[in-house]
Amino acid sequence: MCERLERPDLVECAELGVSELVANAVLHGTEPITVRVRGTASHPRIEVHDGSIEPPVPPSTGDSDDPDDLLTTFGRGLSIVARSALAWGASIESDGKVVWFEPAPHLRDDDHVEWIVDRLTEAVAAPTPVGAVTVRLLCVDLVLYSSLHLQYTELRRELRLLSLGHQSDYPLAGDLTAMFLSFERQFPASFREQVARALDAGERTVDLEFAMVPEASSIFLTMSEMFDLADAFCRAERLLSAARTPAQREFHSWLLDEVVRQLAGEPALPWAGSASTADVAATPPSSASSQVG
Repeated sequence: MCERLERPDLVECAELGVSELVANAVLHGTEPITVRVRGTASHPRIEVHDGSIEPPVPPSTGDSDDPDDLLTTFGRGLSIVARSALAWGASIESDGKVVWFEPAPHLRDDDHVEWIVDRLTEAVAAPTPVGAVTVRLLCVDLVLYSSLHLQYTELRRELRLLSLGHQSDYPLAGDLTAMFLSFERQFPASFREQVARALDAGERTVDLEFAMVPEASSIFLTMSEMFDLADAFCRAERLLSAARTPAQREFHSWLLDEVVRQLAGEPALPWAGSASTADVAATPPSSASSQVG
């Protein structure tokens, strides 16, 4: 992957770091374990995901004279990761954790690299206030919705990690992260619950009904532009996460427009998009992912 990104100088540290993170996940994590490359071409990031939400213990900054300490997986293994990295850390999420590192051009003599740990902040919708409007999304294509939700989740996490590790290089990443969180808060829990029930039942389409305040309209109008900006950011920075596919973009535009229309008092119109679902899960050619075990 480093060679595909024209970064052969990163191969040695990438191999060292990923072997230690995979070993750590196998010994101390929970299946499934996957490895993938994210970030940008300038700042590629190798991620190891497992199902445990317990963060790994970073190596001590001090040297130890105890041979047992030097042989511990947490200490010695993660010390090698730190020496192989320009930056590294862990992101704790609802379905597990991602331990990541940005490979360095050369293995360093010390492991004094800042360890970044963050926990995903779940957006909590406020109680429905007086004056809320009932919004109905009719004939929602669950295949398209699920693929769009996955793409959105990946993009949101990508932007969050870029803003943590390289805020000065990617100031837009932090701004988009904050706006995405505000956007998510507009959806009540009942929206997600209806989607989950339909998916569990094996449905391919579903009608959704939920309450939303008219003031949310301005947020949705802004977010329509922000999602286009995020797509452009993916392409301009050679982000190793995918921009929306044409099918996802068409469906997303319909969903956002429907909310805005109905908050303005217009009747609901069902999804009748002509876009094929064949490209909804397309993997960007510059990304890579593999499962361990």
